[in-house]
Amino acid sequence: MESVLLFILGVVIVALGVAISIGLHEFGHLIPAKIFGVKVGQWMIGFGPTILSRKVGETEYGVKAIPLGGYISMAGMYPPEKPRKRRWGRRETSSDALDAELAAESLLAPGAVEDAGIGARATRSDAEGASTTVRSSTTGFFDTLVQEGENAGDELDPADADRVFYKLSPWKRIIVMLGGPTMNLLIGIACTAIVLCGFGLPTSSTTIASVSKCVVPSTASDTSSCDGLDPSPAAAAGFKPGDRLVSVNGTAVTSWDQSTAIIRKSLGDPVTVVVDRDGARKTLSLTPIPNTVVVVDDAGNPVKNADGSYKTETVGFIGIVSQQQQEAQSPATVLPYVWHNVTAVGNVILNFPDRIVGVAKAAFGGGERDANGPIGLIGVGRIAGEISSSDQTPVAARAQSLISLIGGVNIALFVFNLIPLLPLDGGHVLGAIWESLRRRVAKLFKRPDPGPFDLSRLIPLTMVIVVVLGATSLLLMYADIVNPVKLS
Repeated sequence: MESVLLFILGVVIVALGVAISIGLHEFGHLIPAKIFGVKVGQWMIGFGPTILSRKVGETEYGVKAIPLGGYISMAGMYPPEKPRKRRWGRRETSSDALDAELAAESLLAPGAVEDAGIGARATRSDAEGASTTVRSSTTGFFDTLVQEGENAGDELDPADADRVFYKLSPWKRIIVMLGGPTMNLLIGIACTAIVLCGFGLPTSSTTIASVSKCVVPSTASDTSSCDGLDPSPAAAAGFKPGDRLVSVNGTAVTSWDQSTAIIRKSLGDPVTVVVDRDGARKTLSLTPIPNTVVVVDDAGNPVKNADGSYKTETVGFIGIVSQQQQEAQSPATVLPYVWHNVTAVGNVILNFPDRIVGVAKAAFGGGERDANGPIGLIGVGRIAGEISSSDQTPVAARAQSLISLIGGVNIALFVFNLIPLLPLDGGHVLGAIWESLRRRVAKLFKRPDPGPFDLSRLIPLTMVIVVVLGATSLLLMYADIVNPVKLS
């Protein structure tokens, strides 16, 4: 019963962490929008019926029943509609999708899509009394598709005619759209700093945790018995668990990697090791034996040959294992660590079709899921529950893992939202850049100002992307249930 409660607690903690991240993402859009004078009607976490809300000034802040994303509604997300030969749908509608959190949280390993949808319409009277269409955006997917956000574009007061998003300069619109992903990045950095500098990382100490009793050939069928086998060099020399390395061949040892490097290079040559055992120093002598290992790069990744096989080398081996200890890292390690995670998520996105095919094969054909591949909301919740309910892990280590998981989700949201496609934030950024280039080219060639670029013309492409993301989310949901990613 206790393990079940701990499992539920882990799921709840991460769910709250993701919900807070969504809310802060929306504040990342809201704050610059208000600074630049845009009228913002709503800031909401979730979709569906409103559970609670409060209006502060002109903006309603609230929480809705379905906690699968969030949105803000900005007046005039798109410019006034111009006459067209063809209209998409029964009414003149516009592709909204300010953020992209809904699908984003369904694709948490590679990143996150937040919300997408069709913007509501509003009208305002201009100075001459004419009615001009000013399209407002509710950045919520289900909101807009089910027309819940139809009242998001209340008729603008003539005094607010210039407080519309599309009238902002391109660079201001870019700042508003990048505000959400930037907030996710800052959350990811904060979580990483807590994990690295607060809890620390498992680090090999200079204390010996275990000593191999014998040397088992890689071809042996029984690796649990030492019958008939030679003792390892360390066992023969008298090393014991708890011994702390002091020096190797006269060189003072300050780290496990330092001692390992000396031993690996001393294949076949006698080595003298001084250890501290219960406060007394002992000198032990031994000769490292050959051991074939896979070559790794500076990042710890295996190196492959031209034919695809792993590159190996023969080094010295004595048969000792280091004792792990938590060691707080320098603040200087935080940003490189975050960058490593960003590039890892980027790599998943670049290879997304192959990764999704792998998920489909694992879901319908069996086989183990790739731990570094896409994971859905259910998968993330399941991992959080397993972390929290593990009775083999100290409480501090569980807390560290849950914080790290929330940080990873935010890094994924940050990267995924930068993809230059609607309904993601990156698609709106690309639209603002394109508008700026059009106006610069027109000015250069002394042509009329082409005016704002209407992203609503990309509705067909946007809806295709939404359908693809939805199908991918369903696949991940199914895979997370029938064949979840397992903790190593």
